[in-house]
Amino acid sequence: MKKIFTLLMIFSLLLMTGCGGGEGKKPSEDASKIKLGMITRLNASEENFGEFMKKVEETLDVKISSHKPVFFDNLNAMQMALQSKQIDEISTYRSVARYMIAKDPRYEVLKDHSLEFVDSFCFALRDDETELKDSLNAVIKEMQSDGTLDRLTKEYITDIKADREPPSVELPHFDSADTIKVAVTGDLPPLDFINAEGKPEGFNTAVLAEIGNRMLKNIELVNIDSGARAAALTSKQVDVVFWAIVPVSEIIPSDTDKPAGIILTEPYFKDKIVHMIFKDEKK
Repeated sequence: MKKIFTLLMIFSLLLMTGCGGGEGKKPSEDASKIKLGMITRLNASEENFGEFMKKVEETLDVKISSHKPVFFDNLNAMQMALQSKQIDEISTYRSVARYMIAKDPRYEVLKDHSLEFVDSFCFALRDDETELKDSLNAVIKEMQSDGTLDRLTKEYITDIKADREPPSVELPHFDSADTIKVAVTGDLPPLDFINAEGKPEGFNTAVLAEIGNRMLKNIELVNIDSGARAAALTSKQVDVVFWAIVPVSEIIPSDTDKPAGIILTEPYFKDKIVHMIFKDEKK
């Protein structure tokens, strides 16, 4: 049982980190795989996916490469690909799936793909921002202890209805205070959400507003594509990006899901990975 659980964790890691298939695969092999859409991750790499897959299969003496990841820089492109059958499934989070289904009941969560597992959401920073990391960790701990994170989760995720968008958020502003620039993509509604007017809102924005008020810092949100987050962070266009921590096992090192030069805060939210399909209306 432990071996099976480890296997499922590893496969989920491979799928959710946005890494592509290994080199040297025959077209017929790829054609038989389930095309799985996912949002590009900062540590996406075609090459290291192939090497890691090889290591996993050699270590556990199993074959787990039944899905072929297909990367998308934004949610809209991934949804269009699913609806047009360019891909077979998409990988996202349960809260996002719930939001998508509320807006369009033709989406459906697969209940038998056996790859569901939980990621922890945190913030990623450049490794020279240790002081900011410590400050964020302190505030996250406070918000967990006093129930603020539970309240925001209920207001912006659990209680969201199909007929309304997440509540609007007012970001703090303090004269002469430092500004923390945070990248938002809108690709994980209602977590990372951008409304029809192009304004970031939703759960993550509400969390950031609370953090800014407690740290007495200004929060500036910068809209970018998911695929541009790494460049935005390393070029100092932004100071913070949203990140998901993938649990490790005895053969997955703790830094597997973290590129060099990046440090991560403590988690502030957890959610389960699910796979979704788009139902044919004619059926």
